[in-house]
Amino acid sequence: MSVLHSGPRYASNDGVCDALCASLGDMVAERHEEHGEIVVTVHRDRIEDALRLLRDEHSYQQLMEIAGVDFPDRAERFEVVYMLLSLTKNHRIIVKCATDEATPVPTVTTLWPNAGWLEREVFDMYGVTFAGNMDLRRILTDYGFEGHPFRKDFPLTGYQELRYSEEEKRVVYEPVELAQDFRSFDFTSPWEGADYVLPGDEKASTPPVAEPKSTDSPKDTGAGAKTDAKAAEKVSAAAPAKEGTGTPDPEAPAPTEDRPDRKPREGSTNDTATATEIEEEKD
Repeated sequence: MSVLHSGPRYASNDGVCDALCASLGDMVAERHEEHGEIVVTVHRDRIEDALRLLRDEHSYQQLMEIAGVDFPDRAERFEVVYMLLSLTKNHRIIVKCATDEATPVPTVTTLWPNAGWLEREVFDMYGVTFAGNMDLRRILTDYGFEGHPFRKDFPLTGYQELRYSEEEKRVVYEPVELAQDFRSFDFTSPWEGADYVLPGDEKASTPPVAEPKSTDSPKDTGAGAKTDAKAAEKVSAAAPAKEGTGTPDPEAPAPTEDRPDRKPREGSTNDTATATEIEEEKD
């Protein structure tokens, strides 16, 4: 059974970027196509207007995701990435804007209700604030959490650790008391040019074996006719008794056929077969 749908199976990017940027006008700060996707960077204060135009005029109906990216070396270190989907065109585009730690980004909860939770995730992980979001709280970390885990300068061990206190019967927060080896992370893999010896690497300086042993002949492995003959010898102290040997096992129970017959039961009793026949006759 064939299913008909208005959306094409595959939508080409040919001419799409030019048409969108012409419609957005001076809202566009940068545009390019990368990895088969159209990426449009707009000015931060015009992000709501740009996304509204793309939703209403170009049929990008769904906001699929809002993500954050951290570039510590930039003046505006954070990028807020909006991923849009057009169901009627079967096409996706990416819209981005840049901001810093103190400047908020206009909220798009006025366009898509699901943007509320997505903006809370970016705020929780990166610390980006959104002007107009009426419920901008942490959503992935705990209430007493300090810092933003997805920032590049956030230490891998964190700042606080939590545990359950039996004395206070609640979860308590304490400063991290672990070894702070990752506090000054230099973004260099410790396996590439480390100035110290990692645990286990001290074995790497062991010199190789001067004369490696090999098993080129059977005598090197211990195999041969003498070994086979010795393996065939019985070394067990007492093998189990076999039938017909004439040597009874003193601990074995007496055979059933040698036991005396059981005395007959007193009173009238019927065997199982007879009792079954009587019940069948009654039926």
